[in-house]
Amino acid sequence: MNRLLILPSSCLVLLALCACAGTTTPAGGVTPATHLAHVTTIDDSGALGPVLTTSDGGQIFGFDINSNGNDGVLTSASNAQISTQTFDETTGKITKTIGAITGKKVVKGDDYVADGIFAGDVGLVDFQKAGIPGQTPTKDIYRLLNPVTKNRLNGKWIPPLKLFNVVEWAPNQSTDTSVVFGYQREGSDPLDLVVSDVGKNTFGKVIGLSETDFSLGTQPQLAQDTVNNLAVMATSPSFGAAGGPPPVIWTINLKSGKMTRFSGVNCPGSVGCGYANGIGYDSSTGIACTTTELDAGVEFYNVAKQTGIRVQLPNSASQLSAGAFVANDAVHGLFLVAQPVSTTGSGSSIQVYNESGTLEESINGFNFSDASTVIPLRISINPTSRTGWVNGPRADQLQEFSY
Repeated sequence: MNRLLILPSSCLVLLALCACAGTTTPAGGVTPATHLAHVTTIDDSGALGPVLTTSDGGQIFGFDINSNGNDGVLTSASNAQISTQTFDETTGKITKTIGAITGKKVVKGDDYVADGIFAGDVGLVDFQKAGIPGQTPTKDIYRLLNPVTKNRLNGKWIPPLKLFNVVEWAPNQSTDTSVVFGYQREGSDPLDLVVSDVGKNTFGKVIGLSETDFSLGTQPQLAQDTVNNLAVMATSPSFGAAGGPPPVIWTINLKSGKMTRFSGVNCPGSVGCGYANGIGYDSSTGIACTTTELDAGVEFYNVAKQTGIRVQLPNSASQLSAGAFVANDAVHGLFLVAQPVSTTGSGSSIQVYNESGTLEESINGFNFSDASTVIPLRISINPTSRTGWVNGPRADQLQEFSY
């Protein structure tokens, strides 16, 4: 399988970290407000729902759900078959298995990767046609489910960059202007943001990114401000190393390419923040939420004002129990933080925060810490029904939940 991974560091020595935000500012970071999420009563109304299992037993290579409907899409890969599958959000049942491929193509490493659902319920799937190692690169052929509810691959998305591989997409199903982050598999061109109306296969600006600031080693995290037409990103300038500066928060104008940046909240102790593991953004309020690895922190930023606060994941969490993916529910003003190793229950948890940094709810009982070894963990939510899906408990499964 050819999907490029961007993983947090795992070899740094675990050191004890102070559980509170600092009040002094080492050079280069935003002064964190003295703010801790002290909560006397945490809502426990969230619950786990159905578990979905792929129709062919393959490992899930990406998924997303329609945040305005009842359908979802995933891609599946095993040693015997690759496929795209649609599913019902409510029941967790597979609706249809599409484009199944078996035989020699699978053996040589071809695969599908689901790259999200966009406005109009348009699903984007990358058919990665394996190259010959050392001779030819993998070729990405993008297909559309337009819409997902038609249950067929019925369109094409052709990026303006040769051999472009999507690494990450900014969740956005509310506007036709979407943005993805990726790289060209061949040549020396920089990493890029590609702006596109995915359903119409039309493109806006291609924004080249500095390899110094946005190399894959800085583990870029991508969100979108749909009100101000910006990409909002977090990068880790020290490549996640202990003692380095905090992550950098960027805004990038999707029409002009103009960039602004500021250093994020400093993390306590000598170890520092490490990688930014995830980012969520609420376009209606301008609040971003990130998770950081070494300190198990959760940060909340007013991006326009370039100010921020930091809270600790519950019960003095450490690097082992750091947060990962962040999903935003703008309807209810919430951020959902995936915690692969829980500090509020057994297995894994989703910690639900309001935009002031107060912990509203801990949803426990998941097991997504090792549910995927290829595609990074994600949370996809439907704010209308206050439900979502997350990887696990097995690599061929997704878990539904309410919050």
